[in-house]
Parts: sequence; structure tokens; C-alpha cells
Amino acid sequence: MPSIKLKQSPPDSAVSIGGGVASHESARLLVRETLRISASLASSPASTILDQVVDDGCRSPQAQADSPLLPLEKEFVNSSLRLVCCEEIDGRRWKYVAERDCSGRFKRNSVRAICLESPQTPIDEVMSFVRSYVVPEGFPDSVSSSYVPYMTWRALKHFFGGAMGVFTTQSLLGSVGVSRNKSTPAAVAINWILKDGAGRVGKMLFARQGKKFDYDLKQLRFAGDLLMELGAGVELATAAVPHLFLPLACAANVAKNVAAVTSTSTRTPIYKAFAKGENIGDVTAKGECVGNIADLLGTGLSIMMSKRNPSLVTTFALLSCGYVFSSYQEVKSVALHTLNRARFTVAVESFLKTGQVPSLQEGNKQEKIFTFPWVEDRPVVLGSRFKDAFQDPSMYLAVKPFFDKERYLVTYSPSKGKVYALLKNQAKSDDILKAAFHAHVLLHSMNRSSEGTSKFREQSDPAPTIAEIESHIAESCEMVSTSYDIFRRRAAEQGWTMSESLLNPGRARICHIHQGNE
Repeated sequence: MPSIKLKQSPPDSAVSIGGGVASHESARLLVRETLRISASLASSPASTILDQVVDDGCRSPQAQADSPLLPLEKEFVNSSLRLVCCEEIDGRRWKYVAERDCSGRFKRNSVRAICLESPQTPIDEVMSFVRSYVVPEGFPDSVSSSYVPYMTWRALKHFFGGAMGVFTTQSLLGSVGVSRNKSTPAAVAINWILKDGAGRVGKMLFARQGKKFDYDLKQLRFAGDLLMELGAGVELATAAVPHLFLPLACAANVAKNVAAVTSTSTRTPIYKAFAKGENIGDVTAKGECVGNIADLLGTGLSIMMSKRNPSLVTTFALLSCGYVFSSYQEVKSVALHTLNRARFTVAVESFLKTGQVPSLQEGNKQEKIFTFPWVEDRPVVLGSRFKDAFQDPSMYLAVKPFFDKERYLVTYSPSKGKVYALLKNQAKSDDILKAAFHAHVLLHSMNRSSEGTSKFREQSDPAPTIAEIESHIAESCEMVSTSYDIFRRRAAEQGWTMSESLLNPGRARICHIHQGNE
């Protein structure tokens, strides 16, 4: 509360009030009343004070300008409008003003918004409207750098997909007899329902493989798009053999529904990699909007093309090539932070050769997309069965002492030409990562001794003996003890997430059993 300074009178003088002479007691009463009014004003809400000190011109301009509340701009000094507040939306600033009456109160429905920026041109307004639908809020700062290339290729893929949908639907309707009126409406409906039902059954069966969508996201995403193209090709084939409509349409719908499950299951992890904050919902919504817009444009183009009766096979082949190429570039442009088997292999091999771990962009770019998860011909097997890793018990007895203090053990099978990492029942997430790293170190050591080739069984040289394998394992153990922590630190510096491994280890675990002959 501001202090109130009173001019003191001489001790023996009187205070003049209203033309009369008051006693010292009257002066004290006046001071007390003044202090009471000041305290009442100081404790009043801001809105009440505003009502008391700001009006539409009933007070003098100087009195309005001297108001200690909301600062008034020059254009409002002699106006009934008063500044209420300011705000910022998407980088554009606004101020809100309201009109007062002579009693000092705001009029109803008198609030006006005034933009502090220069008015947008019609083109800028249209672009702003489009951006509100196709890019997340805060773009480009709210997403990672790989968002733009991914969405570009995604839009192109949906464009080709929508265009192909028109031709495949024409083929299906023609083969079922709609265009030639050879089938009754009931028969057409039954065939169509059976076709869709088969697709739903295939979708439910394939959904059981859900965890694999996390392990090999890019590989399954691209495989799903290839399966989508296969289903579209089978649908197109129904035009050539209309009497096989039902089995072909069912097979095509199963393939397309399996592809749809793959696309849906891998969508969220991909969008999550783009989001920089708590905006995963916004990124997902805008990404799906881009896909739908591109799909509609592709559908419109194909409708115009179909009126000219082009060659179905030629048109489909061209559109299919564009779809597959766009799909490959789409998954290739995604930069994931986690280490699955493919990206882990890239990171470890680069570290063993150069001493450096590749960045997120480099590691994702070098990841092999065509290595499908169901292909088991891999040089490193993580979490394998004992019977697959050891055909000779003496090999296990020779290897076991090297890993007494570890929760895993690593070996090499001469007959299969693979490195096996077996996990103990106490193995945790970090043990799995270390076992995978050790397996690649052993593979690197074996490759170096075999002139850099990884396919040992194709060599004319005799298979390595137990003593040679034991020597390589001892060398790998020494190397892992000094380099694993360095690898983890450099991987973390590059942005790789090391705490959550997606290396898809097998479920087999080694349990310690005390035996008398050990």
C-alpha cells in the first residue's frame, strides 16, 4: 500500500476544513478515515480496481494514462477501448481490447482481437490452413530431421497405392460379373463377404507375431508393403480367370490384411521416433492425414486414366514399381534410436574396424532392409539352444571356464560356421547386450584368421580345431573386457539407446547344475 504523507501543522495551530476551524481531534479522525479508505482500495480485486480507475473518457486523459494497472497504448488514451491482455499463437501475437461505458464497466460482447502482425496474404492464409492439417504443431522443431523425407516418401507411396486401388477394384468387379450382369446381386454379396472374411481371419492369425514388429520394424514394414503389392497383383489376375474369383480374391485379401496389420503395428514406433516431446498424438494424426491426402490424389488420377482404357498390366506395373521404390525409401529414411540385430551389427562392426560407433543417421542408413526376420541364416545366433551350439561336449567343457564370471557364454560351431551366444538364467538386459557384443568380437576374430570371410564352411581349409577355437575365445574375452565399456559409452554419445535392447534373443537359458565329473 503506498504511504500517505500528511503535511503536519504547527503544534498549536488548527486545521482548516470546509472553511471552518477543526480541533486536533477532528484532524486525527480525518487521518484515520483516509487510512481506512486506502487499505480498502489496496485489498480490492484487480477487476474492482480496474472498474474504479479506468473508464471510457469520463476521466481526463491524463488520469487514464496515469493508471497503475494495465498499461494503455497511445491509441486508447482518448478512446473507450481498453487493453485487456496479449497472447501469442504459433508465433503470431494478438492483443484483446474491450469497450467501457461511462460508469466504468465493460460492455458485454465488446471484446475485440487485434493482430499485432501485418495481415496475411490469401496465399499465406491457405498455406497456414494446409500446414495445420499436414504438419505437427511447432514444426520443424517438434520433430526429428528424418520426419520430412519419411513423410515425402510415405505420401508418394500412398499416391501410387490409391491409383492402383481403382484398377484392382475394376478387375474384381469385372471378374465377379458385376459389369456383365452375369451374377445376381446376392451372389456378388456372398462372394464379397467371403473375401473380406478370409482377410479378417488372416489378420487375426498374423497378429500373434506382434513382438516381432518391435524387433525388426523396418524389415517387417517393407515386407508388408511387398505383400500388399502381391495381394494387389492377385486381385488384378482375377480379370484373366474370373471363374477363380473366390479363391484368388480370398488369397489377395489375406495378403492385404496381413500387410495392414504390419503397417498398423509398426506405425507408432516410427512416429515415436519423430516426436521430440509429448506430441506423439499430433505427429500420428498429421502423418495419417498426409497419407489420406496422397491416397485421394492418386485415386483421382487413376480414375482419369481409367477413362482412356489404358493397358491394365502396363499401368499396374509402373504404379507398382513406384509403390515399392517409395516404400523402400520410406523405411530407409527412418532414424530409430534403438539397437535391433541389424543396427547392432552395423554399430559393432564399425567399432571393431574403426574404433568409432556410427551416428544414428549413418547406422540406420547402413541397416539392411532386405534381410527379413524369418531368414535364419545369420552368422551370429543369440540365445540359442545348447544342442545347436555344441555338437561336441568337449567343446563346452573347454569353453565354460572362460565364462564362469559371466551370465552368458560364446562359442563357434565349425560344422555350421556360426557363432553362438548362450544365455544363463540370471542374464539381464545388459548381459544380453554384452553377449551379443562378445559374439561379434569372436566372429571378427575368426574372420580375420580366415582371410576376412565369414562363410567358414565354404573354405577348402580344414575346420578349426578345438584348441584354435579356444585360443580365439580367449582372445575375444580379453578384448571384450577392455572394449565393451568403451563401446557402450561411444554408442550413448551418438544417441543410441542401450538400455532397451531389441536383439530378439532366444528363450533358451543355461541353468547351472552341479555334476560330480566337473
